[in-house]
Amino acid sequence: MVKKNACVFISGTGSNLKHLINNSRDYNFPVKISLVISNNPSSKGLAYAKKNSIPYLIIDTKKRNFEISTLNKIRKYKISIICLAGYMKILSKKFILSFSKRIINIHPSLLPKFKGLNTYARIIEKNEKKTGCTVHYVNDRLDDGKNIIQKSFFLNKNDNVNILKVKTQKLEYLAFSEAIRRIYRYS
Repeated sequence: MVKKNACVFISGTGSNLKHLINNSRDYNFPVKISLVISNNPSSKGLAYAKKNSIPYLIIDTKKRNFEISTLNKIRKYKISIICLAGYMKILSKKFILSFSKRIINIHPSLLPKFKGLNTYARIIEKNEKKTGCTVHYVNDRLDDGKNIIQKSFFLNKNDNVNILKVKTQKLEYLAFSEAIRRIYRYS
């Protein structure tokens, strides 16, 4: 099987990246993580790239034209799909259009509910009975693209932000890889 090259954008701990790397080792998984990009030089997730000898790029989103150099790097590695895994910056419309329908994101709610930040606290504040995660295509509106997959669970009355985060992340690790398989129609 010829695997497609994937690039994963991260900002933080890289736990979704870690699981994508592990799943990419499966012969039947349709992508190979070929590049990791982070806007945070202190991102703990970069350790997974280093440990697995995956090339990585640290970008400075305050620099002018950083998206042009990022796109050039992506093209150099012949990237077929970009996975936003806890990447905490909004991509420009121009960047998204340059990679149209080949950027996916994972979000810790059942979209369209609770777009944006502080998701877990808002879910608890609204006394939601059910929540989960969504993998969706990225468009030029925040957390708005077409859903690929959602996974859900029911909340317990004792759930707090930390518990909710742990439960949601467990689903994210499954959902992200399942979404990639769906995109490339592999079982």
